Amino acid sequence: MTQQTLRLRRTIDAGTAAVWDVLTDLTRAPQRLSGVTSVQIMTPGPYAVGTRWRETRTFFGRASTEEMWVRDNHPLRRTVVEAGQGDTTYRTVWELIAAGEVDDEGRSDTTELTVAFTGTVSDSPLNRAAMSVLGPLGLRATRRSLEKDLDDIADAARQLHREHPAAAAD
Repeated sequence: MTQQTLRLRRTIDAGTAAVWDVLTDLTRAPQRLSGVTSVQIMTPGPYAVGTRWRETRTFFGRASTEEMWVRDNHPLRRTVVEAGQGDTTYRTVWELIAAGEVDDEGRSDTTELTVAFTGTVSDSPLNRAAMSVLGPLGLRATRRSLEKDLDDIADAARQLHREHPAAAAD
């Protein structure tokens, strides 16, 4: 197996509940994340392990739709999302840690959000050659996309925190 991995971190001036809401409210993703143009939820119920959706993003100037699913989920702390295309698997791990001053009720007004992305492709001579040529380009584009997502998540979480401070605190 050949892998490409990157890890990014952002401190957000909002509680973990607000950040979690932005991460897991799939219906609002197109309004909150500038890279997402549409989301089609495929499973009923709340965001949980097994939740599936189709997400369309603009990537390399073209619309690309991926089917995604929640592989692991620990509300307000961690969620793992996977997608697959051909013999490539994408895994995105989002981790939240309360990072700011804690109030009398044990809530923090700052969250450390980390995203770890891994793309894994089956090992074959053709895939190894493609990864050596296209892998760095794809990883740079993915980094830019995730950095923009982190900016958008931070903006939406701060706004949610300002509008509903008690509900958006952790």
